[in-house]
Amino acid sequence: MAPERTLRTFVVDDEPLARDLIASYVAQTPSLTLAGKFDNAVDALHALQNDPVDLLLLDIQMPQLSGLELSRLLPSETRVIFTTAFEQYALEGFRVDALDYLLKPISYSEFLRAVTKAQRWFATMDAAKASGMPSNDVSNHTTETLFVRADYKMVQVHIADILYIEGLKDYVRIHTIAGAPVTTQTTLKEMEQLLPADRFLRVHRSYIVNLERIEVIERNQIIFGKVRITISDSCKDRFMELISRRAQVL
Repeated sequence: MAPERTLRTFVVDDEPLARDLIASYVAQTPSLTLAGKFDNAVDALHALQNDPVDLLLLDIQMPQLSGLELSRLLPSETRVIFTTAFEQYALEGFRVDALDYLLKPISYSEFLRAVTKAQRWFATMDAAKASGMPSNDVSNHTTETLFVRADYKMVQVHIADILYIEGLKDYVRIHTIAGAPVTTQTTLKEMEQLLPADRFLRVHRSYIVNLERIEVIERNQIIFGKVRITISDSCKDRFMELISRRAQVL
């Protein structure tokens, strides 16, 4: 892994108290350098055109240009950690490939956890460049967690721990190795867009499975404990292709 570098950082938030608090967190974190702070996304965008940075700590709900809109205009080398008081934006935040999503009020320990994730992302990318590996091959594997709304709170789900996801009309139920499933209001189609396509596959109109967690396939069914998931005919060829890539099939 490449040595850790100091990440040049912009703080963008239209709330003065929140902006100053996050800027103070940046100042006390050795791996970050505060390169600027802005009270609106338009000024931040103009500054980025002349002075690119590694990391944006970005509020979502702002006038003129929202944080989500700004995030879609950034080069791939600039990463985003969203900071917001509105949890309903979490799913959209991960859809634009944010590294993390912090819900205000933000403690320093939560901030530091997100920054550590950013450091890992940049270290992985730097190592890939040093080895000559195309950066796009690595960036698709760096998202490690999702935050989903369940029981009036945001719940962190580690992607690697997911066994399968079950569609229930306007809800999905995420089954993990931890045991109790997490139910959240979204659709399987939206979940597909958030998950790594080389590791997760929709094998049935009601199920997405984690290919890395499959241990038993029997008579066109994937078995997770007592649960049997049928592989639909339309998904069978793609499923076998991905399974064959991951392991030798005898």
